[in-house]
Amino acid sequence: MTAPSILMRSNPAKDYLSSLNEEQRLAVEYDGQLGPLLVIAGAGSGKTNTLAHRVAHLIAQGADPGRILLLTFSRRAANEMARRVDRIIAQHSGADPRLRCASLTWSGTFHSVGARLLRDYAGRIGLAPGFTIHDREDSGDLISLVRHELGFSSKTKRFPMKSTCLSIYSAAVNTQAPLHEVLASSYPWCLEWAADLKRLFLAYVEAKQAQQVLDYDDLLLYWAQMVTDPELADELGARFSDVLVDEYQDTNRLQAAILLAMKPDGLGLTVVGDDAQSIYAFRGATVRNILDFPAHFDPPARQVTLERNYRSTQPILEAANAVIAEAAERFTKDLWSERTSSQKPRLVSIKDDADQAAYIVERVLARREEGVKLKAQAVLFRASHHSVRLELELTRRNIPFVKFGGLKFLEAAHVKDLLSVVRWAQNLRDRVSGFRAIQLQAGIGPKTAGRILENIAAASPGCELLLEQPVPEGARAAWIEFAAIIEVIGQESAPWPMVVEQACRWYMAQMERLFDDAPIRQADIEQLARIAVTYPSRERFLTELTLDPPEATSQEAGVPLLDEDYLILSTIHSAKGQEWSAVTLLNSVDGCIPSDMATGSAVEIEEERRLLYVAMTRAKDQLDLMVPQRFYLSQQSGLGDRHVYASRTRFIPNALLGRFEQLSWPVPETQLPGSPESRQTALDLAARMRAMWR
Repeated sequence: MTAPSILMRSNPAKDYLSSLNEEQRLAVEYDGQLGPLLVIAGAGSGKTNTLAHRVAHLIAQGADPGRILLLTFSRRAANEMARRVDRIIAQHSGADPRLRCASLTWSGTFHSVGARLLRDYAGRIGLAPGFTIHDREDSGDLISLVRHELGFSSKTKRFPMKSTCLSIYSAAVNTQAPLHEVLASSYPWCLEWAADLKRLFLAYVEAKQAQQVLDYDDLLLYWAQMVTDPELADELGARFSDVLVDEYQDTNRLQAAILLAMKPDGLGLTVVGDDAQSIYAFRGATVRNILDFPAHFDPPARQVTLERNYRSTQPILEAANAVIAEAAERFTKDLWSERTSSQKPRLVSIKDDADQAAYIVERVLARREEGVKLKAQAVLFRASHHSVRLELELTRRNIPFVKFGGLKFLEAAHVKDLLSVVRWAQNLRDRVSGFRAIQLQAGIGPKTAGRILENIAAASPGCELLLEQPVPEGARAAWIEFAAIIEVIGQESAPWPMVVEQACRWYMAQMERLFDDAPIRQADIEQLARIAVTYPSRERFLTELTLDPPEATSQEAGVPLLDEDYLILSTIHSAKGQEWSAVTLLNSVDGCIPSDMATGSAVEIEEERRLLYVAMTRAKDQLDLMVPQRFYLSQQSGLGDRHVYASRTRFIPNALLGRFEQLSWPVPETQLPGSPESRQTALDLAARMRAMWR
């Protein structure tokens, strides 16, 4: 052991490793010059603390902080890691004066580090040192310009819009998959444009090069291309004595290629992650990077597994372990905790999404009375629109909430569009709703919409004459259809909920023109129509759905909420890395988890299993998994309440039920002890039916 380490550990009160458990300490003290290190860090196992201590330990052992590269997946994570390292060093630097000025200089996301390196090597790789980096919006504008110059914006058939084109380009770059494969797996409706998209992307790259600009993906792509040159790869590898990577399960093929090219022998390379939490394939991440990491080296990478969990109770971990143990391929680990409890996770059977929302509100308020703040409770879901009914019930009950992972349902553009149509039909003097609704027509912009609204405001009630309003000739036919619908559903005698159903049918016919992801958004519109059926009138429907106008919230910095406490709603993807005292998972049924859109291959199904595992391991003390008996279907045509009886998620088979407490809600009144119904003798109707024929 080197002298600096002896000095730092000579005083037990200042032993910077004393807070670590045995496995964490093994990971921290491993000598990276013996070979690569893979740390499998289970959920809640102190991953960040372990990685920060490893960096501090390297410095304590004499490593030059300027030659340590720490890669993370967010600026916040990089800053937090650097702060922890500085704090550990600062607390114990008195034992070694050299440590007092130690500070990380190469810490950040893959993209930020890539940008720095490309600046340093610009002259050697054909870039101007002053190249510009485009953000997503700038990149979208450039690809839109190129798209227009190639004549794709004037095609007789709908060509993918700029945002879709950019997403396809980004997916192809980050997954390193052929364009046709990317289209077939993620954008099948764009397959017919494969040849044109290839032309577009070539022209886009040429435009960037001519203007000396890089987009977000180029920061990885150029770095990856740079290290394919053996000389540059060796030079970059030698520049850093140690390379440490957080959340390695979230890396894509480009990022893995960069690391393996810089450190082909693995010396000084440490990667930390959890294959069971690999859930970002839609961003290009691949679980193969972490599963295959040991085999990239000879001898294989040293593996240390962190299994002690500091977050959850033992029953929650036993259930989560059982779920992930069914995975087809994984690094074996069994999380354990010293936090004992008699409360198992609960599988709660309810009738439908209305009862689901009612149960959750009841439990949230009960926990609050028991002292668990709303902020310490979270409701998680596979897809953003799954929380629609719950959001409405929370709003009705005046329970504040903040939603992460997509806009609140009522703030989504397509939902606001539809509501503007219904509101404007009810009140043609409503300029805000009218301005939005009118511009849903192709060929009608703000100027025409403003003129129509001025004419309506000047007309006497009942004399608005929508069909005769001045619109461009090319938009005349569509306007006549729209105006007729507005007049029909605007009548006071129009039957409810036919009003909203007719508005939905009209709007869904426009969605393919308005959005590239129309099929996904259509599910929200269908859900809104089903919800409308539960309200007695249009007035009640519109009144209870009214939220604060956008300018009251979206222009404010930070969380758009003035309450001191609020419930957390989040997609599972957005919840990763978070923890709450109580967690409820919506729709734990096949069709939601796994999503019916993610069962096309074994790989997709395995990622859905990991999503359930991530959701379960967010809970510290209480975990409820909701199992609605009736599950509404997304329909391609028609509205109504078409449904199926749902099956419990396949990831919790009968063999695992012993890990859970099972209950139904609400408890039937006939089962309540002492209730009048339970004391009455049931009518023997069967005997009466027989008696009719005797």
